[in-house]
Amino acid sequence: MNAWIRAGLMIAVALTAAIVALQCTVAQEPASVAEPGGDTWVEIDGTIYGARADERGPLGGGEGYANIVTGGDYEVTSLEGLIEALGQAQPGEVVFIPGETEIDLTTFIYIDGFVLEIPEGVTLAGNRGQDGSAGAILTSDALKTPRMIQINGPDVRVTGLRLRGPNPKRYLEHHRRAFRAGMGGHNYYYKFPTQNGIVTTHPSLEVDNCEISGFGHAGVYLQDGDDHHIHHNYIHHCQYNGLGYGISHDTASSLIECNLFDWNRHSIAGTGRPGCSYVARNNVELGTSLSHCFDMHGGADRRDGTQIAGTRIEIYNNTFRAPTRAIAIRGIPEDSCEVHHNWFVATEPGSGTIRHAANTHVYNNAYGEEPRVVPEG
Repeated sequence: MNAWIRAGLMIAVALTAAIVALQCTVAQEPASVAEPGGDTWVEIDGTIYGARADERGPLGGGEGYANIVTGGDYEVTSLEGLIEALGQAQPGEVVFIPGETEIDLTTFIYIDGFVLEIPEGVTLAGNRGQDGSAGAILTSDALKTPRMIQINGPDVRVTGLRLRGPNPKRYLEHHRRAFRAGMGGHNYYYKFPTQNGIVTTHPSLEVDNCEISGFGHAGVYLQDGDDHHIHHNYIHHCQYNGLGYGISHDTASSLIECNLFDWNRHSIAGTGRPGCSYVARNNVELGTSLSHCFDMHGGADRRDGTQIAGTRIEIYNNTFRAPTRAIAIRGIPEDSCEVHHNWFVATEPGSGTIRHAANTHVYNNAYGEEPRVVPEG
């Protein structure tokens, strides 16, 4: 081969490799904004399939959201001021962080194991979406961030903020190494720290109009409590392999609606223990997921000798653009699971899109870029 041609081919290969590497690197970094991209719902014979915005504003919140908080009983711009205000706030009061204020919790978390605590009935707010504001941001770069925010009572609201954790990556090789023969499995895996954004054991938590990213375990971890409402958020890059949940449930129940999800391992997950339940509606998976998008574990995952996969699940009018399995119900719900009127844009009917067993009913969903309805799945 001519030396000039050979040199040209080598340069082309090198450039291609560099472009691919750059794309992979960029893909691991959280984006600051998200757009649904194209239609998120379709009408067929007078019936709506997929996710549609409601009267409260756009899917994912932000500009145009109807319930933006623009002030409060306390206005703070520093971590010390935030801690002091939350220590004084009473039920019904609002602690407000204005504009694009950045509050870095890294040193407090790394040195002191600090957790930001929100008392009963208090709202912690930013103004994401007001006059184009991205919203105030709370950050931690400490890989050991077991919980950034702890909810200390019922009826708490977290709204209009950006929460950025320290781990947007997948760490695939760590997961493979941990579960090789002789490496120790879970004991080795958990030597690497995990992170949570918002954690609660109390009922009636509302998280709305927030952008949440970079938490290795969960962006929002609902350990216990009923009547949680997680809506109009953009939740992404929670994808640490083996965990990586946008919203995770232990024995909690919730309504999850009008969110945008992307670059999570499972955007919604549950342990499947009795009482673990959720309704998911009008959410959009934007296109990238490390594993299946919506999840409920079964007894085999917990190794508790049962087949229980939660109590009640309803998944309807969601749009899934990721070309992966959309839903996995990994056992038998105590009551039922209903899956209907969703739009699976990139997948076809069958177990490759929805994995399920008894007590799960799949019907009247749309499939494909040019959607067609399958009455029974």
